[in-house]
Amino acid sequence: MQRRPLIPLPAGPVRGTLTFACLFLQTAVCCIPIFVLALLKFLVPIPVVRRHLSRGLTRVAETWISINRGLFAATQVIRWEVSGLDGLDPGAWYLVIANHQSWVDILAQQIVFNRRIPFLKFFLKEQLRWVPVMGLVWWALDMPFMKRYSRAELERRPELKGTDLATTRRACERFKEIPTSVINFVEGTRRTPEKQAATHSPYTHLLAPRAGGVAFVIGAMGGILKELIDVTIAYPEGVGGLWALCSGRVGHIVIEVQRRPLEPWLAAGDYAGDEVFRARFQAWLTALWDAKESRLVRLLGPDCARFAP
Repeated sequence: MQRRPLIPLPAGPVRGTLTFACLFLQTAVCCIPIFVLALLKFLVPIPVVRRHLSRGLTRVAETWISINRGLFAATQVIRWEVSGLDGLDPGAWYLVIANHQSWVDILAQQIVFNRRIPFLKFFLKEQLRWVPVMGLVWWALDMPFMKRYSRAELERRPELKGTDLATTRRACERFKEIPTSVINFVEGTRRTPEKQAATHSPYTHLLAPRAGGVAFVIGAMGGILKELIDVTIAYPEGVGGLWALCSGRVGHIVIEVQRRPLEPWLAAGDYAGDEVFRARFQAWLTALWDAKESRLVRLLGPDCARFAP
């Protein structure tokens, strides 16, 4: 889909400044009810009240995304090619995985999935809970916080083995009552040509997948996840960041969605302690990533994707 912008400015810093200013302003306005509801949720420990406040917070966040969509439609000329959205359920539980090249990936998926599946949530490090202001917002939006121990820590204190997963499972207990979509960028970081060379990635358009994070999420959320949503994101005219998007230099976004079953064995093993299970899990994820590379080669060609200025 592609529409003419309501504000016909040429691509460049003027359009970028206007779009960014509007984005900042509407985000600031939407933060007011979020902060009010978040504070109420923090102060009132009654579970049923907190559930109603969580739903209200989600509606505010979804409204923010809808306004973002309207803003970019009004200021940008973007050709969207989106497939695979049929049959998604806003009342189900999903794990979303995607390749990662830019902060635009997050905005694009929020726009595409808004109100088609539950509001996208990220697993965050436990330390981020204490970030001023945003820590309260993330907590209020039910972003799950992960408590992870390093291998060295576990070697020093074997009694900690399994406690990080148990802590995260307890944090996810509320998701049994509230439909949830958890997103994981399997590469662990944004792909750039420099990172691709430094990590000796076997792929042209991807970094090698990191299975540990996905295994941790599936293990923590047990059998409540309905299925896997496998997202492939491509920018045929070049990858760009938020400023490039606001400035009109990201003109073509392709999002291909494939739904896959989450077989019971994926949540039944011990990724950290069982070498056989770990090898099987890594092979499963590598097969998904091989297929994603093939899709990106079809969409972008065999050469490494360029980055927009």
